[in-house]
Amino acid sequence: MGIYMSYPRVRFRAYLLLRSLVAAVCAVLLAVGAVPVASAAAPAPRTPKRCDEWAKLTGNPSKPGTLPVGNETRVKSAWDTYDYVNQRQSMDGLAAPTPDDLLKAGTDPDVWKEGDPRKVYASYNRRQTTSRPYTGTFQDWLNDAYIENAARRTRGEAFHKKVVQDLNLVGPDWLCEVDIDVKDADGKVIRRLYDAVNHKTKEFVEIKSGGAVDDTQVPKDRQVLKDPRFKDYSLRYVFGQEPEASTTTRLRGLSTGAGQHPDGKSRVTAYQHRSTPVVRFTPGPHTKFDPTLNPNPQANSGSRGGLNDMLNQSKPTPESMRQQMERIRQGDPTGQRLRGPGGVDFSTLELRFVGAPVRGEGLDYSFTAEKMPDPDTNPGFGGQEQAQLISDSFFTWLALTPEKFWVNLNPDEPQRVMDAQFGKTDAGRVLLEADLQMKHDFVAAMNPKTELGRQFWDENQLTNGLPCLHGIRNWIEPEPAQVREQDGGIYILDAPLKVNSVPQEFDFDLPGDPCKPTKAQIEHNQKIVEKLIVPAVEKKISQDPAYAELRRVYTSRVAAEWIRLQDANKATDYHTIINSGDVSKWPIRGEKWDFNETWQQYLKSFRDGDYKFEWEAGGQVYVYTMGGVDFSKSPKENVSTQKFTAEHQYLPRSTRTSVQTMTDDAESDDLLLLGGNTRAKPTTGDAGTPPGGGGSDDPPAGGGGGGLPITGDSVPVPVLVCVALALILAGAALTWRSRRRRRIFVS
Repeated sequence: MGIYMSYPRVRFRAYLLLRSLVAAVCAVLLAVGAVPVASAAAPAPRTPKRCDEWAKLTGNPSKPGTLPVGNETRVKSAWDTYDYVNQRQSMDGLAAPTPDDLLKAGTDPDVWKEGDPRKVYASYNRRQTTSRPYTGTFQDWLNDAYIENAARRTRGEAFHKKVVQDLNLVGPDWLCEVDIDVKDADGKVIRRLYDAVNHKTKEFVEIKSGGAVDDTQVPKDRQVLKDPRFKDYSLRYVFGQEPEASTTTRLRGLSTGAGQHPDGKSRVTAYQHRSTPVVRFTPGPHTKFDPTLNPNPQANSGSRGGLNDMLNQSKPTPESMRQQMERIRQGDPTGQRLRGPGGVDFSTLELRFVGAPVRGEGLDYSFTAEKMPDPDTNPGFGGQEQAQLISDSFFTWLALTPEKFWVNLNPDEPQRVMDAQFGKTDAGRVLLEADLQMKHDFVAAMNPKTELGRQFWDENQLTNGLPCLHGIRNWIEPEPAQVREQDGGIYILDAPLKVNSVPQEFDFDLPGDPCKPTKAQIEHNQKIVEKLIVPAVEKKISQDPAYAELRRVYTSRVAAEWIRLQDANKATDYHTIINSGDVSKWPIRGEKWDFNETWQQYLKSFRDGDYKFEWEAGGQVYVYTMGGVDFSKSPKENVSTQKFTAEHQYLPRSTRTSVQTMTDDAESDDLLLLGGNTRAKPTTGDAGTPPGGGGSDDPPAGGGGGGLPITGDSVPVPVLVCVALALILAGAALTWRSRRRRRIFVS
């Protein structure tokens, strides 16, 4: 009994001793301020590491490098890619939650594993129950908050490490993750975290994987550069993408305020270390796949790539896309976003490459699109609609035989407007509407109220002193497409369209007095038509937005014809579609359309005219009233190896990258390349919890450029010290207690 009576007494005394020690230590810390209190001042500065050690570079560091002195861009021959992991990307096809889903998920995402829909729903639920709920759709939040905010951390860190390695920011003088404290005019301490600092060369470096800047960092930069201690320092921004227009404006203002070095060089410069990030993840049951160019889309399979990621986030109207861009900006205070769908002019989207159509392997493809110069105020939109038009047209060209690919607007042939099956497709609709538009533009080019029109009529031969134009038939057909068959696929370099124009008399009765030009006059006037009017209309067809859909469906026609030829040699995944005559899977989308309505519009234009003009002769004023596409052929001309290499040396590299993710076209500052694969394969990913864990959709608070994880903590340091001491002493007590137990037991 004595043994058992002594054990509680010892335990009680030890507990009191431990509690007294912890309380005493915490009281001292909090009272005398042995460690700064976070509520009164910022936490102690981080301890910077050598960049080569922070980036875990192996081997002996090479000679330390230097950043370009002025505003420079990485040479195009060196543009490349880098990988980063974001397993949350595999959840981009997750359906919106029902009320019951949200109830079961709760508001704590930490209780669910990564890849479990309940983790996503719990994070969304928590966000929507805050004072600032997300105002877009669940799908918007999923892509632009939940997935993207996790990506910023790993992507930013990966690019940061890449810059350290590529530019040799190595050796004892290059430090990474460095806090710089300065005071503003009121004496308030301002802390700026720089990704890299070299006090020997007097350089601050801020690294951004995208092309934007942090709204909060530029004012801090201004204070740092004003500090007398750093009056000789330079600030170098390093971007992975072309900086946005707003970014360039901000840095220009920062540079103006900072002034120049004594040698006249700017203290603030931007270097574009152009490199494209490629996300790695393992697809799962909630991964989104698209039907783009896919011959047999099914659940949990289909197309994926840079194009599909952009389509998934594109909005159908300018206003809805502007609202989405505003939500993205609000959720990205650190300025780490990459160029998104708002930066893509989808109205210029065209298919420009298809790879080898090997059965069961999927088809690589690549599209081009122009950049939107100011996506913040004028974002691109409508990506889904344009991509679907191209994909549906591609299948139409495969399913129907080529002799059906024509339209005909002729007043004498009301029963031969277009093939009935072709008339049920968007490809057919585009061709017929383009033919009507071309006829409108043709007569508009002859209007004597324009400079071209005056020249045209001045050079025409008159009949009895009056204009007398013969009947003309005009139609659009392909010029030989410039292609290069290489790398197992076909690059569509140019797909021009031409206008054919020939004299033709019509039996259709028109009001007014018909004139009768002579054969010689018809030949002369037709030459003037071909010299002046045809080139003007062809130029419009090749450049004007009114014909953008026609250009889109023609490039898909070139690609489809190449697939048809490959399939003739060896069966592909498209074998059962080719010449099947069945276009039911790719009907006309959107509003109801009937080709007879377009025919009636043409007939009205032919009968009533598009406009009138007056001609004075012999003292009288005369009033004149003015006014198919054939894709059955798809001629192509293969560009030589020498010409392709000389003119498109970077295109194969850019195309390969575009299959994985959207990338800049190294050959054109105005173009982007977006692609994918019709049978997306798993990528090397990590199914673990993304950096930051927890499932929160919120971006990291504070922190450095490059989207790196925050190494500090918002909890006051004394509290942490007290907790740590308590844990240490508690651990010691448990050890003592365990040993005491064993002594009692043994006794």
